[in-house]
This record gives sequence, C-alpha cells and structure tokens, in this order.
Amino acid sequence: MEGGEGTEETPLPLVLTRFQLSEEYGFLLPDPLTELPEPYGPWMEIAHDLPQLIASHQLRSQVHQMPQLSTQHLRGREELHLAHLVLSFITMGYLWQEGEEGTVKVLPQNLAVPFWEVSQALGLPPILSHTDFVLANWRRKNPNRPLEIENLDTIISLPGGESLRGFILVTLLVEKAAVPGIKAIVQAICAILQLDEETLHKALQELAEAIGDMSKALKRMHASPCYQPPRGHSLPDFHVFPLSWKDNPAMPDGLIYEGVSDEPMAYSGGSAAQSTILHAFDELLGIRHSEESTAFLHRMRDYMPPPHRAFVEEIHRAPSLKQHVLSSGDARLCTAFNRCISALAEFRSYHITIVTKYITVAAAKAKAGQADPGDRAGPSAVKPPSALEAKGTGGSHIFSFLKSVRDTTREGMISA
Repeated sequence: MEGGEGTEETPLPLVLTRFQLSEEYGFLLPDPLTELPEPYGPWMEIAHDLPQLIASHQLRSQVHQMPQLSTQHLRGREELHLAHLVLSFITMGYLWQEGEEGTVKVLPQNLAVPFWEVSQALGLPPILSHTDFVLANWRRKNPNRPLEIENLDTIISLPGGESLRGFILVTLLVEKAAVPGIKAIVQAICAILQLDEETLHKALQELAEAIGDMSKALKRMHASPCYQPPRGHSLPDFHVFPLSWKDNPAMPDGLIYEGVSDEPMAYSGGSAAQSTILHAFDELLGIRHSEESTAFLHRMRDYMPPPHRAFVEEIHRAPSLKQHVLSSGDARLCTAFNRCISALAEFRSYHITIVTKYITVAAAKAKAGQADPGDRAGPSAVKPPSALEAKGTGGSHIFSFLKSVRDTTREGMISA
C-alpha cells in the first residue's frame, strides 16, 4: 500500500483476527449457526430434507413452490454463511437431480436472486465452494465434547449418507490439524523481520509437525468407519454431483441466474484447491508451480472468503523465507526448511492416493458397469458423472494437476 505524501505507512502485524482467522479453529468458521431466523424457514426445511427430495426427484418441484425471500433480514457473518451454505446445497441438488444428462440451463429467480445477494455480501461466488462444503458445514453433537469425528456432524448434506458425512468431516479435521501451522507462519514471518533465528527454527519445526498431523488426519479418509461405501457400492452416491459448471461438458454454457443476468455464468465447484491452507504454505515456503497449475490455483483464490485470500497475499508480500534461510548459512534452518517441504510433498502424494481411490477409479468402475447392478437401482438411479474420471470437482485435469504440484513442491528443497 502507498502511504500519504512524505510519510511511510507501517503495515499492521500479521495478526490472525485481521483475516477472520481463529486462534482455535484457523480457517474454519467457529461454531457455525445451524438454523436461520424465522423468515427463512422454507429454505431450512428444503435443505434439511435434500437427500430425500433428490432421491424421490421432488426437489425441483419444491424449489418452484418456494417463496421469494428477501435477504435483508440476515444479520452478521454467521447468518450469511449459513444462508450461503443452504442456498448452495439446494442449488447443487436442483441442478443435478437428474444426473448430468438432465441438467437445467436456468436457476429460478426465487433461488438465484437471494443466492446472488448473499454471495455478494460475503464476497463469495454463487456456487457450492470449499467454504460451504467444509469450513461452515459442521456442528458438535455434544457442545461440551471436543472436536472429534465421533462428536461431529454436518449441518446440510446431499445424497451419500455416511460416505459424504465422513468425506466432509475428515476434511474438516485436516483443516483443524493445520491450525498450529497457520500460527507458525505468523511466527516465522515475525522472526525473519526481527532476525530471530531461534524463533524461526522453532516455527519451522512446528510447521513441519502440523503438516504431518494434516497427513495423519487425511489418512482417516479410508480408515474412518463413516467413510466406507455401503456393501456392493464402489462409488459413494454423492459423486453423482459434479460440483462445477465451468469446463464441464454437461453444462458447456454455464448457468443463467434468473433475475440476476440474462447471460449464463460459469463457476468452478468446491475443491481442495480452494482451501487457503496449502496456498499459505506454498507462499511461505516459496514454492513455484508450473504456469498452468499456478493459473488454476490463483483462480481458485476467487472462491475463498476475501479475508482468507488477503492472508495469502500478505504472506506473498513478506520477505522471502527461502532466501533468508539460504543467506543465513545456518544448517539447522536448512534442515528444518527441507523438513517442511518434505512433509508438504508427502501430504500431496497421499492426496493423490485418496483421489485415485475415491473419485477416479470408482467413477471409472461405475461407468464401465463394474459396480453392483443393484447400486443404482430404484427411483434415484442416475448415471455416474463421466467428468470425474479425468477432472476433479473443481474442474481441473486432476492427475496432471496433482502430480505437477506435488513434484514442484519437492523441487522447493534447498540443496545441501
């Protein structure tokens, strides 16, 4: 930022509260609301019944009967986030109720207008994003018990039952495990500015440990009993919902938000690439991805809450950690730095394993008819989304992207 004439503005310290970050929860919305005030009962009623309405092919008719509600009665960030969560899940169900061959081109005005208004108020796009899917979509079963998977539940869900619930909650635990790493970023930048090598070394050790804990949390994805597909299912039901209508052959023109714009708009759906954590780590560690991967990742920042995006940009503007470590000639700092890089590359490798197992292989099997013929029987039967074989939920070419960012992470090592 530029200061006034003859003065130099002193930047505020990298304090978490400046960026709507919590000392306890990091990027997670602390203790999200689970109910909206009375005028919004029609939204909540539909949202809580989404899996059944979609399975019985009744959601679209319910949305058409939904009253047009003003957003002016929503107060505060928490109510806005819950409204965005509810409207994004209803939108997703409305679009994909009949699978990718039965999509619609227009989102009706009674859903599109309030969704747009809430999105504008939050600085988020009008689509289900990582913020909705994970950061704002959790509650404790017992408010007096800790943040453990047995004591957690989602607020809103889609078809997929325990599989989807486990997917969301394990991702939430990864976000929670990252909190000491977020604090370590702040400590590391302050230590560089103060030339405090001892504090910097400690911060790097804490960062590496936090990334390791994120990997441990991610490994619960297939170990958790709530993320086991029902017997005979190779593909969790929720994967019939491709989350994107950008670069998606099922919706090549995007979506018209009736009452907002006469022209269709295209947005990328919820993706791990929208999680601010890895962007923050990359910026601190000076990791430089390929031009194509960087372009995609920077586009994903538009799907983060603006204060979280500002946190990443602030880290980018800070003095280079890597250059500081190199110029210090301190072997301990080099070792600690490389340990962070190694932990981050390992995390990304394991993410590739998860995507292979639960999205790509499962989608290919289902498409080839290798799944149990009874998997899709009944009124909710739809074809599995072909786009998920090659692309992720955010619309990226999943394997080339994931392997590229993993490899460029490894290349960030400091040579001995």
